[in-house]
Amino acid sequence: MNKLALPLAIVALVASLATFYLTKSNSEQVYVDVNKLIEGYGRTKVERAAFAKKAQVLKANVDSLVTNWQSELMAYEKERPTLSKKEVELKQELLQSKQQQVNNYQQAIQKQIQEEDQKMTQTVVNDINDYVKEYGKSHGYPIIFGAGGNGNIMYADDAADLTEEVLVGLNAQYHGK
Repeated sequence: MNKLALPLAIVALVASLATFYLTKSNSEQVYVDVNKLIEGYGRTKVERAAFAKKAQVLKANVDSLVTNWQSELMAYEKERPTLSKKEVELKQELLQSKQQQVNNYQQAIQKQIQEEDQKMTQTVVNDINDYVKEYGKSHGYPIIFGAGGNGNIMYADDAADLTEEVLVGLNAQYHGK
């Protein structure tokens, strides 16, 4: 019986060490700084530049309409003394109507810009989430936390920070490397 106990004890010891090692490496808690990923991701810069260009065009359209309306208002103010009471009333109604149209258009453009910004941000966030999910699967992490400075992770050891490693891979994937 003693001859069998020593090999069984060695096998049990090796099995428990292997289990401890595998469990420890697979349950390691790691995190990424979401803000750093968003800021460092190459697609973010590209999407923001495209968004800024589009927003600038939309704002220029609004500015043009406002300038046009202001010019009409100044012209009306100059010719007002020469107009009849009926003409003044009609001109005022026309200018008020145009002002309302400009205001409505301005609000619609602001809403469109907001929606485009949200859409652009969501596209970037979706890319990052998809990559982190695949990264976690391929590296055997059961969970990867996202830190963003909003209280979800108050402290973590720098050794548990995967942000730079994930960012390098994310940008390599985006640039087709």
